[in-house]
Amino acid sequence: MSLLPRSAEEFSSAEYWDKFFKSRGDKAFEWYGDYNKLCGILHKYIKVQDKVLVLGCGNSELSEQLYDVGYKHLTNIDISETVVTHMNQRNAARRPGLSFHRVDATQTLYEDASFQVSLDKGTLDAMAAEEGGALARRMLQEVSRVLSVGGRYICVTLAQENVVSLAVEHFVHMGWAVRLHCMQEERGTAEEDSFALPVFVLVCTKFRQPMATPPLEMCVGDSGAPVRHTQVCELLSAVREHQAYAVLRKRLRTSLNPDSNLSLTLCQANSGLPRYTLTVQDSPAGAKTPRSNQFAIFIVPRGSETAWLYSSSEGRRQLGANANFRRLVIVAMHRNQEYTDMQAVQAELSPVVMDLAPPGMPANHQVPFLTVGGDLGWREEVFRGRSQLSGEYCVENVRGEDGEPYRRLVFLSNSALVQSESRLLSSASRHKKSKKRAKASAAASSSSSSLSVDSGFLCCAHHQVMVAALALLQEGTRHDTDVPVSVLLVGLGGGGLPQFLRDFLPGVSVEVVELDPVMLEVATQWFGFRPDSRLTVTVGDGLEHICALEKEGGRLFDAIMLDVDNKDCSLGMSCPPAAFVETPFLQKIHNLLTPRGLFILNLVCRDPALRKSVLEGVSSVFPTVLSQKIDQEVNEVLLCFHDQKDPACILTSLDKRARRLQGALSSSTTPACCRAQIDISELLKDLAVA
Repeated sequence: MSLLPRSAEEFSSAEYWDKFFKSRGDKAFEWYGDYNKLCGILHKYIKVQDKVLVLGCGNSELSEQLYDVGYKHLTNIDISETVVTHMNQRNAARRPGLSFHRVDATQTLYEDASFQVSLDKGTLDAMAAEEGGALARRMLQEVSRVLSVGGRYICVTLAQENVVSLAVEHFVHMGWAVRLHCMQEERGTAEEDSFALPVFVLVCTKFRQPMATPPLEMCVGDSGAPVRHTQVCELLSAVREHQAYAVLRKRLRTSLNPDSNLSLTLCQANSGLPRYTLTVQDSPAGAKTPRSNQFAIFIVPRGSETAWLYSSSEGRRQLGANANFRRLVIVAMHRNQEYTDMQAVQAELSPVVMDLAPPGMPANHQVPFLTVGGDLGWREEVFRGRSQLSGEYCVENVRGEDGEPYRRLVFLSNSALVQSESRLLSSASRHKKSKKRAKASAAASSSSSSLSVDSGFLCCAHHQVMVAALALLQEGTRHDTDVPVSVLLVGLGGGGLPQFLRDFLPGVSVEVVELDPVMLEVATQWFGFRPDSRLTVTVGDGLEHICALEKEGGRLFDAIMLDVDNKDCSLGMSCPPAAFVETPFLQKIHNLLTPRGLFILNLVCRDPALRKSVLEGVSSVFPTVLSQKIDQEVNEVLLCFHDQKDPACILTSLDKRARRLQGALSSSTTPACCRAQIDISELLKDLAVA
């Protein structure tokens, strides 16, 4: 540790390097790898007859080994008199043609265009450590001068952001071609001898006429196919991705952590678009796994990525426990990518999965690929658009785990979350609902034009609970045309919830407030939403609308429902936005309820302290608050009563209330194939005081 510099400026100091090499003695110091690691790429870009200028040679054996295999035109320079003297003495007898000179790389005095190659192993990194990078820039200018047309600057580097951006921008400005090779460690390399960050080799080629738009390329290894980038920022982003992957790879090879939730994204080589997301799930310490169950890959069927089992940390832990492997890698496939079949996916992933293997596993171990149903699932994108408020979104059809087709609305800024979902019916299934999985699969493969939304099926569990909550309106209320029930709903989504209320509860009228006009278009065009006199939509801000209604007075609602997502991902509450649970606003909601009224709130809060604060605020306004947790989800639905209620009495009479509402649903005049399909008693069985 005493050999490390006290400041970045010492990296460019001759006195520091003299002291460094005196302390090292005869032991060679190999920055970023030796000849054996680099020979493949060096032989690719350096011809035997090339005149090579080795910058900052130090006491590395690299030049000696290159000389021994036939490279006889090597000029080695270093700022340290100590190391130059030592290297000349060491090679005088065995390698009389190998020369070492004390020369400053920023002012070499060599003639213009006198070398075909300038080889740099770690010197740029040392130079760029000086604040502002002035020394590094002077060295790169000198490199540009002494190289001939067609010459190459070959730099072995850790490619830290300030270093690689400085070099790439310099040579792009000069009109040179730029290529970066990421030199990944081979599996089995001793961990103590390898960097956590990968070593890169930067190759910049000089042209007779500077190129207006020089090529920018990234390769993996010394012979990987180059991936072309159009801008410097894209190339630097690719560097960061490789560095993040290398750090993750090293962590995975050295330890197990069931709570880490480490994940990485593999991109398509040609386009650079995300293709696979891999999440690592380790077994808990002390778990008894069979000796053969070291490592497996689980392929998530397309369309199932957002399921609790695959998208939540709790679900993945359960999946890992069920699979019973020491390490399970869960693979999700991305939208807008083509996948042929399971064999093709396995062939794509096989070269990289061993990088993620648990520590101590042999490199020749056979890794099983697991999935559900034996195929890749099905997904069909039917529409893609953009909202000014929510960004890009897509409407897609998928096949669920039950074999039935479903339609989803997904905002691509948060593609792990399904915004709205409806089950689909084919024209055949509307007439003959008894057809099972084979018919459902056929429907899923048919064109989207032959599919229609099943309005009697609420896919979202919290929507089902919000409907069931109407059973808790004041005892004695009849859910029929004689006793109307007025509902104000903030948040339209695909329109499934308000349309269900209108279609299956004859006495209910619903007023919806939706902030985003695009959502009304999506609901109408793709989710079968049909407003009428009992189901109206106001496009506007829900906060402002409720404030205006409360100020005007004269209108009261039996139920006010909030189902609004939070666009601010920095908070631990993704539903609703914080402004909707502030005490003054909650008081306005209370003022808009009839005496028997209910405030029904879909709450999604992962922060226990924040959840406690929200509950305290709600309870300060509403005298009785019950909660229904959603199984296998973070959601819970809060049922907040306008008047004081005895929770014990509510729970005691719950079955009677549930049967009454169930009867109202069953009396619907809709066709049998579209009848409401929810069980009120089951949905409220775990109702508890919040």
